[in-house]
Amino acid sequence: MKVAVAADEYHHVVGVVLRELEKMGHSPVYYGPNPEDPPGQPQHYWPVVARRVAEEVAAGNADEGILFCWTGTGVSLAANKVRGVRAALCADAETARGARLWNNANILCLSLRLTSEAVAREILQAWFNTSYQPNPTDDACLKLVEELDR
Repeated sequence: MKVAVAADEYHHVVGVVLRELEKMGHSPVYYGPNPEDPPGQPQHYWPVVARRVAEEVAAGNADEGILFCWTGTGVSLAANKVRGVRAALCADAETARGARLWNNANILCLSLRLTSEAVAREILQAWFNTSYQPNPTDDACLKLVEELDR
């Protein structure tokens, strides 16, 4: 699976997630800053990187997306402005599982501040091992979300 990944600043957990994705057999494509890049470059502001990943996912150029910023909130807000994106801010594996199972989320948003290596691995396992299970209630809710997109 091709996974678009970006962060507004490079942090240790970004590298952990990129390596873990490869171990899981996915093909990550990283659009954020590298460790040697100075912080605060406009091309890496959280709305810019969130839009890049969200547009890749919405266009079908990536199957899934993962975004990082300090709290995870900013990238979540920005990504959800792109039609067809269902970005979910997840701080734990159970939230990630629920985001996939009930919300059919296609972009995982993570906090650079809160996400440890162990928690990141748990979240990735839950995210990629859970898929949306169509059912009348959640299908109706997702249809309402699609109407909001229009």
